[in-house]
Amino acid sequence: MVAFLDYYRAVMLDKAAGLTPEQLDTRLGPSTLTLGGLIHHLAVVEHWWFNEALAGNEQLEPWASAPWEDDRDWEFTVAPELDPDLIMARYRGAIELSRDIEAATPSLDTLSVKSRDGQHWSLRWILIHMIEETARHAGHADLIRESIDGAVGDFRDA
Repeated sequence: MVAFLDYYRAVMLDKAAGLTPEQLDTRLGPSTLTLGGLIHHLAVVEHWWFNEALAGNEQLEPWASAPWEDDRDWEFTVAPELDPDLIMARYRGAIELSRDIEAATPSLDTLSVKSRDGQHWSLRWILIHMIEETARHAGHADLIRESIDGAVGDFRDA
């Protein structure tokens, strides 16, 4: 199961490989999604599900001081202002932390420490959700990358 998630994590990073800051901020049609924004979003999602929800840890920076109350889409909004290397580093760091937490969790049936509306999630559920979330955004990334330079598919070996 983790191999599927790792595959889509790598696809997301590869979709942004070699692009300029301007290209990472490219929007397709009426959508506000950008590759930089998608990857920044996945960094916060990884952090929330594994570090906060599953492990019960406090929110780390930059997420802790983000103005979520003023801008629910802050991770997307701020991405064009960030250095692409910082966005990638945040995502890679979130992935590394997620992997460490997953590896230290005794069972796929272990429930999250935190809950939402009284609901806890198993590690199994979190992994499946993260596969779905990351794969869905990989599809968005495919379309955006193709509009930038014509590159399509999983081109990690290119």
